[in-house]
Amino acid sequence: MTTTTEDVIAKTQMLAMDENLEKEKANCENGATAAQQETNGKAEEVAMEVEPNAGVSFPVKLDDGKQLNSVGLRKKSMLGIGIKIYGYGMYADNEKLLKDVLKSKIGKAPAKPTEELYKMAIDSDLGMTVRLVIVSSNLTMSMVRKFFDEGLGASIKKLSGEKKNDELANKVMGQASDDIKLPAGSVIEISRLPGHILETKVKDELVSRVASELLCRAYINVYLGDDPLAKEKFGTSMLSLF
Repeated sequence: MTTTTEDVIAKTQMLAMDENLEKEKANCENGATAAQQETNGKAEEVAMEVEPNAGVSFPVKLDDGKQLNSVGLRKKSMLGIGIKIYGYGMYADNEKLLKDVLKSKIGKAPAKPTEELYKMAIDSDLGMTVRLVIVSSNLTMSMVRKFFDEGLGASIKKLSGEKKNDELANKVMGQASDDIKLPAGSVIEISRLPGHILETKVKDELVSRVASELLCRAYINVYLGDDPLAKEKFGTSMLSLF
């Protein structure tokens, strides 16, 4: 296959991103490890869990009480090179997950995670948050948007009976400027709120809030329907709640 000038430039850019990865990743770890919160005037260290492949840390509990149930890594293949894009942590209101979703529907814990369990979490209106921490350097919102919309678009198509809906997928990151720089360590949080609302924050700035049951289901399905590693970890966490 003929290699074009554009291919060479793109590959060079990807290699440069990878060369900076270790240094940027170390900065992410140092910043996350040093994270603290003020409680009653005293500094209290925040417990963290490290995603080993991405090397980024996630607090085991968010300020709103949601608890960490799964961590993972997303990659993108570019010119044969596997580029690490972001690490992610999945959070849920575990008390409501157990009481309102699991015990109310199945009562007794199965011996191992089942597709029924995952479907309950996907289809529910339970509050959940997926925190994305950028791993690669030199990314822009435009690049992340394209990568993100591809996966979400496929999930929407799958759940809606093979009907493509790019307009709905694009709403998630819709108001975020393509020019936003996302260096390693930048955080994007996408939360499913009660009432089937999907809310997105980029670097703590609210960029969208979309009311759509299909969009909420499709987003959670990206991780609990199509990602074997995320499913396994989240499933094990669900069983531990019983």
